[in-house]
Amino acid sequence: MTVRHEGLTVDWLGYATLRIAGGDSVVYTDPGRYGILTGEWEPHEDDVGHPPATDYRAEDADVVCVTHVHHYDPDGIERVANEETTIVAFEGIDGRDVERDLPPIVDLPYEVRQVGAKEQITVGDVPIWTTPAHNEPDGPHTLPDGTPYHPEGFGCGFMVKVDGTRVYYPGDSDVLPGHRTLDTSLFCPPIGPRATMDRREAAALAATIEPRLVLPVHYNTFSNLEADSREFAADVAEAGVPVVLDEK
Repeated sequence: MTVRHEGLTVDWLGYATLRIAGGDSVVYTDPGRYGILTGEWEPHEDDVGHPPATDYRAEDADVVCVTHVHHYDPDGIERVANEETTIVAFEGIDGRDVERDLPPIVDLPYEVRQVGAKEQITVGDVPIWTTPAHNEPDGPHTLPDGTPYHPEGFGCGFMVKVDGTRVYYPGDSDVLPGHRTLDTSLFCPPIGPRATMDRREAAALAATIEPRLVLPVHYNTFSNLEADSREFAADVAEAGVPVVLDEK
């Protein structure tokens, strides 16, 4: 399903991948690593309706935003990027985590701009702001030993302004104090329960910041991210905030 909002065309391509297109600019968040770009979509009884499409090769990105190493996928980036694409990546992504051994993101054949968790840059006609993204040590989203899935300093969220409209994706994060003062038109929160804000926390945040539209992402890609999106939508709608679900 394609969402049209204030002159933008927005597609959720599975997992954490958004395609945000305006009249002159196309921005992707976290392309690849599960979802439609890689074909590694695990069917689910509440499948959001994105069949594997490994032939996806738009190569139309002006900007690619990468929040943290878990969502770093060189193949996904290659499918959406071209020689003029700029990669805006959280600093320190090198691709070497416990599961994978990938090249440092700065070695990719594109212009790469590294950012911290609280920065503002402009790429072409697209202003970009970053926000902290992490799980609280004493919160619900921790490993069995109490370590956060995403410790502080591990990644960031992105606010992008395309054709005058602000779109915000928080990244893999709990709801943090700074989130509650954000001004965005389209809010795209993760609602999978395991390692990010869950559907209830995301709905409460949406009610607080009152965007003009909410499009949830990062859920039901596989069983560990199972979430009741319809209950999320009901909670958001009860707060008087419009919400759209990219589902069958």
